[in-house]
Amino acid sequence: MAALLGTDESTRIDMVRVPFLTLKEATKGGLTWGRGLVPQGDLSTEQEGSVVMQNPGQPTIRQGATGDVVRRLQRALFRTAAHQIHIDGIFGWQTEEAVVDFQKSDNLTPDGVVGPLTWHALPDGGPMPLLQVGSTGDVVRSLQNVLAEGAGEWGVGPQGVDGIFGPHTRASVEAFQRWSQVSVDGMVGDQTWTVSLHAAGATLESVVGLEFVIG
Repeated sequence: MAALLGTDESTRIDMVRVPFLTLKEATKGGLTWGRGLVPQGDLSTEQEGSVVMQNPGQPTIRQGATGDVVRRLQRALFRTAAHQIHIDGIFGWQTEEAVVDFQKSDNLTPDGVVGPLTWHALPDGGPMPLLQVGSTGDVVRSLQNVLAEGAGEWGVGPQGVDGIFGPHTRASVEAFQRWSQVSVDGMVGDQTWTVSLHAAGATLESVVGLEFVIG
């Protein structure tokens, strides 16, 4: 393996060790990912036989940052089993603590700054689709299966699995949100996707399927 020229995230390196998340390996027991080596260069470009970068082109961020890039970071941290992360788009001290813990676990400089090496090591932080009345497709069908299977817990099922997010699915989502004590709006966004299902670390998004993540 080619030697690193430095450990600081701003230092140029000849070879980067790139963990990658295999989305379809996400199970009720958690997430697993493998590792591979790819040449240093344009890591945002998929090369034949190389690992696809999960968070290409992200800026270096630290405590005080806000916005969508912070949400991406928080989702990625959440998918490492840091389930105490609140996805709010604000890089505060709790997010910094989670970054430092992740960096330590991955043998990176534990400075709380998210630069290229930390982004490359994290799993995909892209969002799951925002689902609401009118949404359709396989992700809705998978959501309906979960809502139907758990209807005994939250009291209302979607009354069918047809891949169409209609009023019955909305009513089931609202019941699920009340059960999980998140904001009740009948839509499935970040706060609802990250609800714990109390089964070996499973969350709504991991059971519905992380293959639906939008890159």
